[in-house]
Amino acid sequence: MNPIAQRLQPGTMTVLIDGPSGSGKTTLAKQLADITGFQLVHLDDFYPGWAGLARGRDMVAHDVLHPTRPGFRQWNWQEDRPGDWVSLDPRRPMIVEGVGAISVPSVQAAAHRGTFLTVLVKAQSATRRERALNRDSGFAPWWEMWASQEVEHFEQLPAVDLELWT
Repeated sequence: MNPIAQRLQPGTMTVLIDGPSGSGKTTLAKQLADITGFQLVHLDDFYPGWAGLARGRDMVAHDVLHPTRPGFRQWNWQEDRPGDWVSLDPRRPMIVEGVGAISVPSVQAAAHRGTFLTVLVKAQSATRRERALNRDSGFAPWWEMWASQEVEHFEQLPAVDLELWT
C-alpha cells in the first residue's frame, strides 16, 4: 500500500500536496484519490490566471477549506476570466494539490476541519520543466514568470509532514 495512504484517516481529513510545477503533485494526488475516494481539488482549476499563484493560495484557506461552504470559482483559461462555482462537501475528506496548497492559513483551515497531512513533492529542475512543458505546451511562455511566483511562495512555506522526491 502507498505509504501516504497508510497515514490517512476517515472523517474530514485534509491532505495538502504542494511542490513546484512538474514535481509530480497531480500524479500523486490522483493515485491517493483513487485509493481513498477522497474529494480531489486541483489549484490549476482556479488560479486566476498566470499571475495568480498567491491569490490561488489564499483561495485554498478561504474558499476550498471553508468550514461550512467549501468550494471554488473555476478559472476559464481560454477566456481568461472567472467561471462557475464548484461546491465541495464539507463532511468529506479532501486532497488539495497544487503550488500554493500549503500555507500557514491553509494549514490552520485544514486543522479546523479535522486531521490533516502536508506533503511537499520535489524533483530536479530539468525534470520538472520537461514534465510541465510536455503536459502543457502553452506553459512555455509563462514558465519564468510562474517560477518567480513559486520562489516567493516557497520562501513562506511552513514546515511539512512529509517530503517526497520523484
